[in-house]
Amino acid sequence: MSCLLHENIRALRQKYGINQVEFAHEMNVTKQCVSNWENDNVLPSIEMLIKIADYFKVSTDYLLGRASSKSIDCTGLTENQVAHLILIAKDFEELNRK
Repeated sequence: MSCLLHENIRALRQKYGINQVEFAHEMNVTKQCVSNWENDNVLPSIEMLIKIADYFKVSTDYLLGRASSKSIDCTGLTENQVAHLILIAKDFEELNRK
């Protein structure tokens, strides 16, 4: 994955359909802080990086551009339900290869 942290934060925020003010509120920071992250002026702290990853349900490696895969939290699901999700994901992967 060639994206950088600031690009990934912006892309995820936009994908979730929230503006910088809303995201700043969720992260308990100012809008200017979010703007600085997204414009690559300032890097978030390690603690904030973890908070951002948890908010978007991605890994810190994904945010940093070190991993191209995403993960989902399956807490509370049965093994059978997780198995179904895995099959669905594999079906989508196969469709994308065509």
